[in-house]
Amino acid sequence: MDFKLTEEHIMIRDAARDFAKNELLPGVIERDEKQEFPKEQIKKMGELGFLGMMVSPEYGGGGMDTVSYVLAMEEISKIDASASVVMSVNNSLVCWGLEKFANEEQKQKYLTKLATGESIGAFCLSEPEAGSDATSQRTTAIEKDDHYLLNGTKNWITNGSTADFYLVIAQTDKEKKHKGINAFIVEKGMEGFEIGPKEQKLGIRGSDTHSLNFNDVKVPKENRIGEDGFGFKFAMKTLSGGRIGIAAQALGIAAGAYELAREYSKVRKAFGTEIMNHQAIAFKLADMHTSIEASRHLVMKAACDKDNGENYDLSGAMAKLFASKTAMDVTVEAVQVHGGNGYVKEYHVERLMRDAKITQIYEGTSEIQKIVISRSILRD
Repeated sequence: MDFKLTEEHIMIRDAARDFAKNELLPGVIERDEKQEFPKEQIKKMGELGFLGMMVSPEYGGGGMDTVSYVLAMEEISKIDASASVVMSVNNSLVCWGLEKFANEEQKQKYLTKLATGESIGAFCLSEPEAGSDATSQRTTAIEKDDHYLLNGTKNWITNGSTADFYLVIAQTDKEKKHKGINAFIVEKGMEGFEIGPKEQKLGIRGSDTHSLNFNDVKVPKENRIGEDGFGFKFAMKTLSGGRIGIAAQALGIAAGAYELAREYSKVRKAFGTEIMNHQAIAFKLADMHTSIEASRHLVMKAACDKDNGENYDLSGAMAKLFASKTAMDVTVEAVQVHGGNGYVKEYHVERLMRDAKITQIYEGTSEIQKIVISRSILRD
């Protein structure tokens, strides 16, 4: 498959690269240390169109393809995965889900603000006992006269306190199982909607992760997405596209660590020569580069499948599975190449190693990706 980039693709990639180096790199270590949300940087990302890249211009978005999106995701993730996960959720889960499945009134009210970065969104599926398993929802939405009464808890929600709008998956009719699940648009400030404490995380410490509590929250019926019982399909279809964004994030984390290790090997000397001249280091870099290139091809394949209107469940799952493993493997090796300096914050690779782990967990763990892949290849 030919993944030759167009001039527009190159322009978008370079714009994201420049933004990451000029706006995200300064202060990234301090934000990680203080668990500080990159508020000003995210605002600028919205102004530059990075938060609604694939949304139609009709709703304020950039109207770009998925290839453009993953190229930008990779560049942002090389520098700051905490910023890129905000970008991923807003683009892949919230904006895409609304543009694809919301009605026109919902798009005008919510999507137009999310696509321009005026507002930020959150996707609320995971629960204490139901990670990416939408069939095990304990959050309930009981139908009343002109509203649903929402009760329950959502865990590990990215943009938990900074979002303005939340897409919440809840069980309306337990007897119908997955056909009794719905998706709702919940606004910050609705009575009974409480934001829990911020999570103390290993990595992506600058991202805003909270648990959310819903206590008799009245959600207007017009805030339900799709027909009654569409929530399960909504969650599955949205997560499938979200995996492509996370695969691109994992790719970016790996590529960022590799580039730092490669440059370090050219200046660090040991036994009378630069360490890149030692086969032990050179072979590590060769393995890292090969895994990254393989990951990039898988990510691009998934992005192209999505852009071409083909089924991308399999390619997206494979991209996320392989790229997330690559991110973990490469960042560990990048720390090793740096030696003792790799354990020090100022060299960045220890942060990238911590950030890499989450890519194997969110949007479905590696084990879930293997379930998706195995079911697909064994179906016939």
